[in-house]
Amino acid sequence: MTETAAALTAEQPIVIYDGVCRLCNAWVRFLLAHRLPQHVHFAAVQSPAGAALLRRIGQSPENVHTLVLLEGDHHWFRSAAIFRILRLLPWPWRLASLLRFLPAPVSDAVYNIIARHRYRWFGRYDTLHPLAADVPGRFLHAPLSVTPSPKR
Repeated sequence: MTETAAALTAEQPIVIYDGVCRLCNAWVRFLLAHRLPQHVHFAAVQSPAGAALLRRIGQSPENVHTLVLLEGDHHWFRSAAIFRILRLLPWPWRLASLLRFLPAPVSDAVYNIIARHRYRWFGRYDTLHPLAADVPGRFLHAPLSVTPSPKR
């Protein structure tokens, strides 16, 4: 386990994505290319870390077919996760987070259509696809224990 993963606190955002989905991998590469803050980490659903994090929020890794954002004691799925992640990006990409004001049933319906067909439309990898990190420890692979943030 990397030093960054070992020092991870419960307050640091973690994006859980489908590591075999070509669209999901492209989304992660987009976030890295557009300077997502370094305190945001990634874990593939198929990795031990991703599975452990999903279990922590009461989700089965085998049944998660969506993007998940964990931050502190909160978590978001589908379009809500995307919009919260977009808020972390610098200008002008942050503007796209204004889509969060669309009614959730509408944005989630669009998300669900794309998610349902993502392998057919964009393809999939046979195994977990490794991505190049912009900073060491950005991707969480090994099982980890999330330590609480120190009291302030």
